Amino acid sequence: MTDMMSRRSLMLAVGIVMLVAVALLTMGRAPICECGTIKLWHGAVVSSENSQHIADWYTPSHILHGLVFYGFLWLILRRASLGSRLVIATAIEGAWEIAENTDAVIERYREATIALDYYGDSVVNSVADIAWMWVGFALARVLPVWASVALFICAELVVGSLIRDGLTLNVIMLLAPQDWIKEWQMAG
Repeated sequence: MTDMMSRRSLMLAVGIVMLVAVALLTMGRAPICECGTIKLWHGAVVSSENSQHIADWYTPSHILHGLVFYGFLWLILRRASLGSRLVIATAIEGAWEIAENTDAVIERYREATIALDYYGDSVVNSVADIAWMWVGFALARVLPVWASVALFICAELVVGSLIRDGLTLNVIMLLAPQDWIKEWQMAG
């Protein structure tokens, strides 16, 4: 991807990630899991360590963010450079990571979703989430549109069947919670 992007765009994207990390630390987010370790993978959804490590069951949703941001930005800013679109996608994902870790959104997750023990992401997890979005963005750049759509659908179906959650369900439960979805999620 670096051949297609300017050094300036990459530096801006990395700078945004650093600003997000500083903002999260200023907000009181833990730098790493309070367990004292950094794991590559944490697979327990109902756990105080969820959203504290480099990857977890919500990592696919951040990869999907990258697919969606790439597609959306290609549609509306087709003439903009790839680097410019990556910077914008990084800013959007960074803004989400900050918003997701506000007390209001954390409380919303806890009352409307199955994330009863959710207390916010660690800074390591948020930075990794942005990097996972970059993975999705890069995939969307090289995959045909049908493959990106298939990847989105497959990821949602696999994660949905394994943990009864995913990007689509997460958005629904944050914006317009449905009791029947929450009951189905809690039955798993």
